[in-house]
Amino acid sequence: MYDANPKDYDCQALLGICYNGVGTIHLAVHKSTDTPVVIKKFFIDNKAHDEYSLVEREILITRQLQHPNVLPYVATFVSGLSICAVSPLMGYGSCRDLITEYFVEGLPEFAIAFIVRDVLQGLRYIHSRGYIHRAVKASHILVSLPGRVCLTGMRYACEIVKNGRWQKHIFSFPKSTANNLSWLSPELLQQDVRGYNEKSDTYSLGMTICELANGVVPFYNVPKTLMLTEKLRSDSTQIIDRTTFQPFAMNTESGINFGDNNGGRSSSKYQRGSSSHKFSENLQSLTLLCLQQDPSNRPTMDQLLSHPFLKQCRKSNGSLADILKPVEPINYRNLNSISNTYEV
Repeated sequence: MYDANPKDYDCQALLGICYNGVGTIHLAVHKSTDTPVVIKKFFIDNKAHDEYSLVEREILITRQLQHPNVLPYVATFVSGLSICAVSPLMGYGSCRDLITEYFVEGLPEFAIAFIVRDVLQGLRYIHSRGYIHRAVKASHILVSLPGRVCLTGMRYACEIVKNGRWQKHIFSFPKSTANNLSWLSPELLQQDVRGYNEKSDTYSLGMTICELANGVVPFYNVPKTLMLTEKLRSDSTQIIDRTTFQPFAMNTESGINFGDNNGGRSSSKYQRGSSSHKFSENLQSLTLLCLQQDPSNRPTMDQLLSHPFLKQCRKSNGSLADILKPVEPINYRNLNSISNTYEV
C-alpha cells in the first residue's frame, strides 16, 4: 500500500525532534491514497554513529513485529542524506504529549485502564517474540483517533533469545540510557551477576502508570545519583492522590521537597502529584505489584491482564476515544511551532 519513494509523500509540518537531535518527525500525506502518515527522518552523519546504530536497530526490529499494539513502520527509504521511516499517524500523539498539553494533573483513571491494557498486550507480544523493550514510558505510548494504543521506542530493545536458546537472565546494558533512567528497573541499573529479564519491563510499566496518573515523570526533581540510590534501596515512586498526598516540607540542606507519604517510603517524597484525584485501590494495587523490588515477585503480562483493575475496560460501553474527544488531533492543531509530540 505504501511506497518506498520520497516523491510519493508530501511533508506538511514538523512535529518534533528525536534521537538527541539526529532525527526529525514530520506530519505527511501519502499522495496516492491521501492518507496522513508520520515520517521520521534520520540524518546520516558519522559524528552521530551511536545514534545511527540505534536508528538502524529500531527499523530492523520494528519491521519484524506485527501486532495491533506495536507501532509499525509501513515503509522505509533513503532520501538524500536521510533515512526515512514511515508509520501510521497516531492522531492523539504520545501520552506524554497528552499530559503536557491537556491533562497536566494526570490522566483520568478510566483512560489509564485502557492505556495499560493495550500496553500489556503489546509487551506480551514483544516478549513472546524474544525481546525486552527496556524503554516503556509515556512518550513511547501513542494513541490513535479510534483510541488504539501502540508502543514505540524499539531502538532500546534487546534479545532474550541467543543462539536459539531462551535466556533466563540478560547482562547487556543499553547503549543509551540517559532518557530512560527514571523508568528503568533496579536490577537493570545495578548491572551485577544476577542480570535481569523481561520482568524489568513490568517495573517500567509501574513507573509509567505513576507518570500517567501523576502528570509528571518519575523522580522528576531528583538528581540522578540520588534517584539510583533510592531505587536500589527499594524506595520507589507511587501514585499520588487524596489518600496518599501530604503537604511537602523543605529540606534546607538539599533543597528537595520532603513529605511523609506511604508510611515514609522516601522516594514518594520526590514525586509531585495531584491531591485532587482519588484513584481506586485496584489501580494502586496493580502499580505496587509492578514495582516490586524482587523481579520474581512481579506478575507476568498475562497475570496483569487478568488484574481486577482492567475489568472496567470489558464492562464499560465507553472507550479511550470517548475520553479524549476534547483533545484536538495532531493534524488539526496549529503546527507552526515545534512540539515534543511522539517522543524525545
